[in-house]
Amino acid sequence: MRRQFIQTCAQQALLSSTFAASWLAAPQACAAQYSVTSPLIVKFSHVVAEDTPKGKAALFFKTRLESLSRGLIRVEVYPNSQLYRDREELEALQLGAVQILAPSLAKFAPLGVREFEIFDLPFLFDDAAQMHAVTSGDIGKSLLKKLESRGIKGLAYWDNGFKQMSANKPLRLPDDLRGLKMRIQPSRVLDAQMRAVGATPQVTAFSEVYQTLQTGLADGTENPASNFWTQRLHEVQKYLTLSDHGYLGYAVIVNRKFWEGLDRDIRLIMQQAMDDATRFANEIARKENDEALLKIKAAGKTQVLSLSANERAAWRLSMMRVHQLFTSSQDRDLIRAIYGQTGFRYP
Repeated sequence: MRRQFIQTCAQQALLSSTFAASWLAAPQACAAQYSVTSPLIVKFSHVVAEDTPKGKAALFFKTRLESLSRGLIRVEVYPNSQLYRDREELEALQLGAVQILAPSLAKFAPLGVREFEIFDLPFLFDDAAQMHAVTSGDIGKSLLKKLESRGIKGLAYWDNGFKQMSANKPLRLPDDLRGLKMRIQPSRVLDAQMRAVGATPQVTAFSEVYQTLQTGLADGTENPASNFWTQRLHEVQKYLTLSDHGYLGYAVIVNRKFWEGLDRDIRLIMQQAMDDATRFANEIARKENDEALLKIKAAGKTQVLSLSANERAAWRLSMMRVHQLFTSSQDRDLIRAIYGQTGFRYP
């Protein structure tokens, strides 16, 4: 009866996949009279706050999956590095200590899948639509496939948004970064990006960014506005420049053995919940960043700087050498494929 129940729920999940009308509605066929004494526990760990786009999407996934499964599956969400920090979470997933993560795309390079660092190239995407054209197509799927040899199954890409530069001095032109220590994620692309404008890159775990900036171990950083606000970086950074110079997105991943060990019908339900959560995540990312920017301005502790067309062009030009460096590497075919998808042109 349990297997029949799962199959019925899975079939109903497909029938109820219309996002706007059905995400909270449990499938009618999954009646409440089926009791579940030992639900499948799925641990979802991430490093950002609950009120960020990723944090809200993780909670949406929890609600949707528990609704679709009618108690067969229970999702435990652990935000804000409660379980693991940046450097620890991927190892924890590979060992099976957690089942789902949503790390930023740069985090896969230390696993040996350096192709994901392509997403860190500055000014690669003009907007989220260009990003989605890559991630939802053959390029995005082929990149997720490369994770499987590391014991990881990729399920989706989630947006966060475009990154802004912050420091305790105004950053209007690239030369303003010269000599500053700038916090980055571990990424050879981000390292090259900061060096291209004369800054010294400083790798720091996301959970330690506030303290790093507060104590002066780093002078500035880059983040979407939602992360800047929820991590209270406006308390320790005097200026935020709306540079939109880079894109920050996530890949939602599961432990491969865990995934392949699930009944096919449970995988079907989980994938439906993930598809719905992905649409939700990508729809709210811009809204959350816009609202966070208003909160930063209202707090009055950080001056928000907008760039003129000429200033933005100077930033873009100064960082193009990073593209040149990587188009001459083994990743050149991948980069050119992305250029072809987005219509990217050098300045």
